[in-house]
Amino acid sequence: MTTSRETRDYQAADAAHHIHAFVDQKALNDEGPRVMVRGDRLHLWDNDGRRYLDGMSGLWCTNLGYGRKDLNAAASRQLEQLPYYNMFFHTTHPQVIELSELLFSLLPGHYSHAIYTNSGSEANEVLIRTVRRYWQVLGKPEKKIMIGRWNGYHGSTLAATALGGMKFMHEMGGMIPDIAHIDEPYFFAHEGNLTPAEFGLRAAQQLEAKILELGADKVAGFIAEPFQGAGGMIFPPESYWPEIQRICRKYDVLLCADEVIGGFGRTGEWFAHEYFGFEPDTLSIAKGLTSGYIPMGGLILSKKMADVLVEQGGVFAHGLTYSGHPVAAAVAIANLKALRDEGVVTRVKDDIGPYLQQCLREVFGNHPLVGDIQGTGMVAALQLAEDKATRKRFANENDIAWRCRTIGFEEGVIIRSTLGRMIMAPALIASREEIDELVGKTLKAVDRTAQEYGRL
Repeated sequence: MTTSRETRDYQAADAAHHIHAFVDQKALNDEGPRVMVRGDRLHLWDNDGRRYLDGMSGLWCTNLGYGRKDLNAAASRQLEQLPYYNMFFHTTHPQVIELSELLFSLLPGHYSHAIYTNSGSEANEVLIRTVRRYWQVLGKPEKKIMIGRWNGYHGSTLAATALGGMKFMHEMGGMIPDIAHIDEPYFFAHEGNLTPAEFGLRAAQQLEAKILELGADKVAGFIAEPFQGAGGMIFPPESYWPEIQRICRKYDVLLCADEVIGGFGRTGEWFAHEYFGFEPDTLSIAKGLTSGYIPMGGLILSKKMADVLVEQGGVFAHGLTYSGHPVAAAVAIANLKALRDEGVVTRVKDDIGPYLQQCLREVFGNHPLVGDIQGTGMVAALQLAEDKATRKRFANENDIAWRCRTIGFEEGVIIRSTLGRMIMAPALIASREEIDELVGKTLKAVDRTAQEYGRL
């Protein structure tokens, strides 16, 4: 592959002008980032012609893979017709209306309204104000505390960072008042003899204890990802979500699901909360809404909440310049129609998702470096462990997992490490051959890591 500039030239210019996400920038400048220049389906090519199988759908977002001409054409048509207008000044436009009609035809029937944003982080920023406004309108302005989970992730803007439970992000200025946290439902990390079901109940009941500690009259909502994404693709025990929902309903606390990663088919259901069988009051969405082709997110509200805000709330002083952007809406429409009309979500549930999960369990079930395998549909995690039987994790699990991720790039596969877990979320359109490539190259990375650390 030829390009107009040498890789080292790109790298030097990148170092001169960019601060990358979640990285030691000085160290990255010394190393030089990979310069990605082309994508097709599940594959990427860098500026030097190296080919990678993208096992992470970019950042959990390219659900339809790279190179979709229908999404590109939707953007092009809209750019020619109406490249921009807003939802201020008592105006709207056909694309955002048609997007909402389509979106709510795919959602469960108890949702009715959307506030569009540019990202998941913004959706969760809007969430805090919307939840608090809802309680204000109902005459309960003191209900303003949001409860999240330690190791949860809801974005990297200030309020979204506070909602999340990444302590190192809080230490970098990411905390605001009226935010509290409970533990994550991470069974493998649990020390003790509880069964998964018992542990799930105990983890959920921390929410009740926290509500009682803070005062139910002061707690506005509980936010969590149906399964944790950036925190390690952690799936809670089956007992967890029914108990969380029971507690929220008992104490009149809004249940808010962050569907930024889990939404739009990843689990084999349109939304991950449907897979886990609970009914949130709000959904934060982004990523798979447009398959990452253009930025767009949103906050979905239940009819219960929307009716209060619309019928009783008067003016809601919020707004974003690019909320409901017509080009983003046009791409989202094309994306959702493809997911629906091509049977992509159904195939994740009935065919390619089970195939991925079966392959991972067959290949890694007895691997000496792997203590547990979690996942469903097109999302999975390999838990690295020193001892599987006792659930003993490596003291240096971060280093081991990071090394495995680095070797993965060398083998031509992009997987992600979080704590001691190797995580993957390939595009929903993957073929069996592409899944075989993903699993095969991941095995090479895990084997090489095991050899380096004397485990194979």
